[in-house]
Amino acid sequence: QVQLVESGGGLVQAGGSLRLSCVASGRIFGINVMGWYRQIPGNEREVVATITGGGRINYADSVKGRFTISRDSARNTVSLQMNSLKPEETAVYYCNADVTSTGWVMRTYWGQGTQVTVSS
Repeated sequence: QVQLVESGGGLVQAGGSLRLSCVASGRIFGINVMGWYRQIPGNEREVVATITGGGRINYADSVKGRFTISRDSARNTVSLQMNSLKPEETAVYYCNADVTSTGWVMRTYWGQGTQVTVSS
């Protein structure tokens, strides 16, 4: 079984910063892509940023220049530094990873989500 656990959400004023972290644990043989997604109530979940095992990074256009994703493959962790946060970015943020686990099958796993609230 594989688990993803996020931390670092909270309340911040507009223009402020937060850092989210996620650690994957369990029977892990390898992790391909790791990423962060967010979901505003009533909206679909959307990608924020992803990073491959080789370090290739993609950002949503709305966060380019303000958010930075990073990864420690040795520790199975992924982080998201969020700067200049906007009230409309209030959402539940989810960690995501494509993990090869038992049976050498790759599956997508999700964390439980962490609330980020940006006050105006």
